[in-house]
Amino acid sequence: MIKPGRLGVGIIGAGKVGAVLGAALRAAGHAVVGVSAVSDASRDRAELLLPGVPVLEIPDIVERSELVLLAVPDDALPELVAGLAKTGAWQAGQLVAHTSGRYGIGVLAPAKAAGAITLALHPAMTFTGMSLDLTRLADCTFGITAEPAMLPIAQALVVEMGAEPVVIAEADRVLYHASLAHAANHMVSIVAQAAQILGDIGVEAPNQVLGPLLRAALENALASGESALTGPVARGDAGTVAAHTQALREHSLDTGSPDIIDAYVALSSATAARAARRGLLSAASFQAVRDALSADDAGPDTGVDPAS
Repeated sequence: MIKPGRLGVGIIGAGKVGAVLGAALRAAGHAVVGVSAVSDASRDRAELLLPGVPVLEIPDIVERSELVLLAVPDDALPELVAGLAKTGAWQAGQLVAHTSGRYGIGVLAPAKAAGAITLALHPAMTFTGMSLDLTRLADCTFGITAEPAMLPIAQALVVEMGAEPVVIAEADRVLYHASLAHAANHMVSIVAQAAQILGDIGVEAPNQVLGPLLRAALENALASGESALTGPVARGDAGTVAAHTQALREHSLDTGSPDIIDAYVALSSATAARAARRGLLSAASFQAVRDALSADDAGPDTGVDPAS
């Protein structure tokens, strides 16, 4: 285990993730020696979560740090790492970790070439950038990637932050990240769409209507998987699906929100296909649902054979 206080940590990117993880490492006994923050929001976040930590330029942070934590957007990471390598900033023996879900350690190759120890530490959590995120780390899993000899270092850092490490192979990082984005990001969009519909028909507090239902559905899905699936698609209730589809098409025309009907048709098609593959829908019911979804519209074709 890494002993508390052993590492001088530099945080590049005081966004919602970087500032929170910096605070977690600091709480574990490490010394945060500097943080980069460009926007006013980042500076405010650094002041709130990392009080007393100097805001420095990136080269100065790398020079001072034993552990450099790169908490920058995915698309900015390769250029940042390569750019610092060109200036000779990376140091032999220095720990360099990033928080990207998409990338493994390959993106850190320029730092490794300079002798750095490279780690990928991605928290499977959505962050607000506020202190309450620190308590969420106790229930959080990090997808970690490192060379086999360096995995204990990555694991120790994650455990020190109060979270649980799970090893993800380098070649699986993109699929790993896609699964998390698909679940969490699209859930937010679906909830927003449902709340919009309720608001459009005059429900004053859509969140109060949706909250208990969605919490129960999520808990059931996590506990029982697709066995928890309910609703008209899973029942093969094609008449109800057709009514939903027609009403949502009319709503989309009235409100200029075609994303809602598009999402409903696409997700209902996917749900029907998965239910058919598991034997929950007969071939006839599966086809009836598909027909209901495509009535009066071309609709998406999943290309799924329920018997496959």
